[in-house]
Amino acid sequence: MAETQSKAEGNVEQVADRIREFNERIIESTKQTGEATLSAYAKMLQNIAELQENVGKASQVDWLTTFATAQANFTRDLAKAYTAAASKLVK
Repeated sequence: MAETQSKAEGNVEQVADRIREFNERIIESTKQTGEATLSAYAKMLQNIAELQENVGKASQVDWLTTFATAQANFTRDLAKAYTAAASKLVK
């Protein structure tokens, strides 16, 4: 009886260890995916800012050029702030 109980306890410990390892791999994979997604999002916002700025430069209207440049700068600042805050959460 004691031998059966000892085997059962050993099996439970092995299963618990496997579950712990599996959870750690899931957490690490999720962090990597989160970082990759965040990086792609930041790149997308930078591309949008470039587009906004290029539209402004192409305009013949001064106020539209100023507005588009301001919007591009806002988008860049937003991207920096958002990705910095999100990066802290991912790590």
